[in-house]
Amino acid sequence: MSPKPKLTERQAERLAAWLALPESDARSGFAHSRVVVVDVETTGLNLVTDTLISIGAVAVVDGRIAFGDSFSVVLQQQQSSRKENILIHGIGGNEQRCGTDPIEALLDFLDYVGKSPLVAFHVTFDENMIRRALKQHIGFKFKHPWLDLAYVMPGLYPTLAYSHRVLDDWIRRFKIHIELRHNALADAVATAQLLLIAQSKAGSANINNFNGLRDLERNQRWISGVS
Repeated sequence: MSPKPKLTERQAERLAAWLALPESDARSGFAHSRVVVVDVETTGLNLVTDTLISIGAVAVVDGRIAFGDSFSVVLQQQQSSRKENILIHGIGGNEQRCGTDPIEALLDFLDYVGKSPLVAFHVTFDENMIRRALKQHIGFKFKHPWLDLAYVMPGLYPTLAYSHRVLDDWIRRFKIHIELRHNALADAVATAQLLLIAQSKAGSANINNFNGLRDLERNQRWISGVS
C-alpha cells in the first residue's frame, strides 16, 4: 500500500475548505446554474498505468459558456511522456517537467470547480484519471457528480446514436469550431458548445436541469446495455 501523501498545513486547510463547501443544487434550471466542462491529457490511454498531464475546464453559467471562467494546468511530471504521446497533445517534455506541483495543481482544480457538477464526453476516462491523481497526490476519494455527453447526445438524437460514437462526430455534425484538437482546454470548450446544444434540445423534451440530463444518461446507458 502506498504511503498517504503528506500535505502542508496550508494545503490541508485548502482541502478542508473545499470539503466544507455546500453541495450544488442539481435541480436548478439551466438558466440559473453553473456546471464545469472538463477534458484531460495523459501519458496514454491505460487507466491503471498512465498518468495525468493536464486538465482543461470551462464553466457554463446560466446557460452560456463563461470564457472568463476557465481553468488550465499542466501537472509537473518526473519524466516526460513518450515522443509519440507528445505529438498528440503538444505538451513538450520541458513543459511537462516544469509544470505545476501536482498537489498545488489539483487543489487549484478543486478551488476552481467548487461543488459545481462536472461534464465530459466519455466521462469514464476523465473521471478516473482525475480521481487517481487526487488519490495519489492528495490522498482522498473524489466523489462528485458527472454527466456524460457520450450518452446524453444519443438520448436526445436517437437517429444519430449508431453513426455518432466519438466527440469528433458530434463536432462535425454541429459544425463546432475548435481551436486545437487534443488540447485539454480547447477540447473542453468544444464539449461545452455541445452541452449548450444538448441543453437547448433537452428543453423541447421538458428537461431543464442537470438532474434531468443525468436521468436521460442513465436511460441511455440502460438502452446501450452499459451499467
